[in-house]
Amino acid sequence: MNWDEMTAEERLLAEQLVLNFRELNQACDQAKDGAVLDVCETMVLRQGRELMRRTLESAMRLQKVAVEKKGAQREFANAD
Repeated sequence: MNWDEMTAEERLLAEQLVLNFRELNQACDQAKDGAVLDVCETMVLRQGRELMRRTLESAMRLQKVAVEKKGAQREFANAD
């Protein structure tokens, strides 16, 4: 993977993933004995939902910009 060829959005996503990974490892280190797996699973689910939301938000924002650049094409539906 060539980091120099990544878009700003791709780099931001990669950075968020690294931060999530660091946060997860820190939580595992601080978890009580016997609770590591539970703590990690809970955190991964929370982080995953948030990461997916941000990813979807970013993708939709890029799609909006692309549509606005080329101009929205009108399509008409048949009333029948």
